[in-house]
Amino acid sequence: MEMEGTLGAPANATNTTATPGSAFGVELLAERLAVVALLALVTLLTAMMNGAVIAAICTTRKLHLPANYLICSLAATDFLVAVLVMPISILYITTETWLLGPFVCEAWLSIDMTCCTCSILHLCVIALDRYWAITKAIEYARKRTARRAGIMVAIVWLISIFISIPPLFWRQRGDGTGPQQCIIEHDHVGYTIYSTFGAFYIPMTLILILYSRIYSAAKTLYQKRGSSRHFSSRSTDSTNSLHHCRVKHAFCISDVSTSDHTAEFDRNHAAVRAPLDTELDERNQICTSRERKAARILGLILGAFILCWLPFFLKELLVGLNVPNPSPQVSDALTWLGYTNSLINPLLYTSFNEDFKQAFKRLFRRKEHT
Repeated sequence: MEMEGTLGAPANATNTTATPGSAFGVELLAERLAVVALLALVTLLTAMMNGAVIAAICTTRKLHLPANYLICSLAATDFLVAVLVMPISILYITTETWLLGPFVCEAWLSIDMTCCTCSILHLCVIALDRYWAITKAIEYARKRTARRAGIMVAIVWLISIFISIPPLFWRQRGDGTGPQQCIIEHDHVGYTIYSTFGAFYIPMTLILILYSRIYSAAKTLYQKRGSSRHFSSRSTDSTNSLHHCRVKHAFCISDVSTSDHTAEFDRNHAAVRAPLDTELDERNQICTSRERKAARILGLILGAFILCWLPFFLKELLVGLNVPNPSPQVSDALTWLGYTNSLINPLLYTSFNEDFKQAFKRLFRRKEHT
């Protein structure tokens, strides 16, 4: 979502002349090169990370799950941001003048708004999917299909397109004389409110509500498991407690079967009670550890999303309401802070998953062999 100005250049750079050999000219050139190199690195990493997520899901059968299809779609959207949006933004920042003509400008702004909005809405859909998976585990397990994931992705893209299309009907570019600009205009207050709330403020509110309820559900399930410790000497209650942890709590899935302990209890009640209590305590500790890890992950997801996009959309809303526009450097910095979320997403949504880690290792080993 490109804004006015250029990053790393003085606000009056177009009115300032510097001889090539002057200290000011050298300093300005060095600053410009450093900014371009940094943005190019962010762009490259964004494309590589999201490309790796897509490749891992496509080549690993174990990852062929509806929830991972949503993550794959998010990665594809962020990959488009890295390939279609970021490079042109770097060119625009470097030259300080739009050189690609009005048609490319319109296409670039539309793709920018659509892909960035789509990326944000994907986070909302993923949160909704996780909320249903935790609060309606058994019922939603039947509905959680690839077809349903595809429908959710299609709805996200349709909403994103409807948010980004309206400016095409009234936006007009320059007559071709003087320096050209390719920026989002704020001459329609109604559209500014519509687009900012549709692309960010409403999704952010939904994400905060959903993840708070996810955390509350996880905490409630843990408290129920904690109260069941008093009845752990009974085999049926012990089995139910572990089954409760296995099926309903998405953040705590025990990999150890309980069938052996149940059979042994039936053979010898007195001999197995102490080992069973000990193992239950150990598994509850594992559940507690995973809950704390899940809480940290939720905090990182929400923190990164809000930190990256809230400053940009707050500025957009204020400028649309005729608040004085910030400097060009600030505008570009806030734009690229939002773009950075496309780099952070694949890290947050896959780095804490062991299946993804193994898939990434296999991908790297294949590259080494080739």
